[in-house]
Amino acid sequence: MGQKPPYVCGHCLWLLTRIGFSAILGLVIVFMLHVLQIVEIILSILLITAILLQNQGSGLGGAFGGEGNVYRTKRGLEKRLFQATIGLAVLFFGMAIAAIFLS
Repeated sequence: MGQKPPYVCGHCLWLLTRIGFSAILGLVIVFMLHVLQIVEIILSILLITAILLQNQGSGLGGAFGGEGNVYRTKRGLEKRLFQATIGLAVLFFGMAIAAIFLS
């Protein structure tokens, strides 16, 4: 068979010769889809939590239509939470698009 490339381990080379590259690629894509689904679930829980923590009202009742007609500047932890919510939303959207392209 000759020299194997230095970046391919022996087990991987044996697997490639036995079942073929397309079968391994299919297994990798299925594994990646499962990982993406788990990551999406975790991101969705974190996103829901971040949105609910931004509540300005009193208690959980304020999350569903509480007061808050005063406009003010976000500072400190509130600003970081707002930025984290945007980041989580972008990550969630990106993972959803990646899952569409992989399926």
